[in-house]
Order: sequence, then C-alpha cells, then structure tokens
Amino acid sequence: MQHPEGKADDVALLLIRARPLGQESLASWDLPSDPAAVTEARKRACDRLTEWGLEDAAFITELVVSELFTNAIRYATGPIRLRLIKDRTLTCEVSDGSSTSPHLRRARLSDEGGRGLLLVAQLTERWGTRYTPTGKTIWAEQLIQAT
Repeated sequence: MQHPEGKADDVALLLIRARPLGQESLASWDLPSDPAAVTEARKRACDRLTEWGLEDAAFITELVVSELFTNAIRYATGPIRLRLIKDRTLTCEVSDGSSTSPHLRRARLSDEGGRGLLLVAQLTERWGTRYTPTGKTIWAEQLIQAT
C-alpha cells in the first residue's frame, strides 16, 4: 500500500470470526471458599466430562481443578467459580476475588508445597491469568480428542 505522501508502509489486516459456544459446551459452578469444596469441584468436573464423553481427560482435569481451586482457597478471597469450556480444547478456569497472580516456581526437595502450578504447566498445553474487574481467572487448556 502506498502512503499518501509517497512513503511505503506495511499494512496488516487481522480478521477474527467469533463463533458462540452453545450452553452444552459450558459448565460453571460457584463454590464456597472451603477446603471441603475441592472434592465437590472435582466431582462436578468429572461428571461433566462423562456427559461430554471426555472420560480420558478426567485424570488431568482432576489434578488441574484440585490445584487451581486449592490455590484460590489458600491465597485469594471468595467467591470462587469453576468453569469448564469444551471446544477444540478443554479449558478449566477458576475465578476468585483476588488480583494476585500465582507464580510458577520450582520447589526444593525440602519444600512441602509449591509444585502444583508447575504440575499444571507440565500436564496442560498452556495456562495463564486473565484479570477481571472483580479479581482474576486462572485457566489451563488441555488438548482433547475430536468427537
């Protein structure tokens, strides 16, 4: 493309075609900020994976849910929301009322904690933090078999 003043200029055009997901591809639960709720979070996630025919993803999803939900209980404020999104990938999100992001670190042999997020990072395709007006959402994405 030629610039009006005769200078050459690079131009980039980005097109995005968003397609909405149906409610059958989403699951969301508000759960109490209580260690006893971790078991309920894992159960609800596994039940939904069974409904979606994704039983093969249950083991990793349980680990991800446990770690992200436990971190929210330990380091954040409520309310806590667990959300699963089934699209080309399976995304697990845990939202809480804190704006403090977790840090990936390598625990020493003598440390009692600090390995969970590293485990999530190694077992999933990608993970990250998204900030919201009321806190943050930590998400982790797994590859799934096409159905």
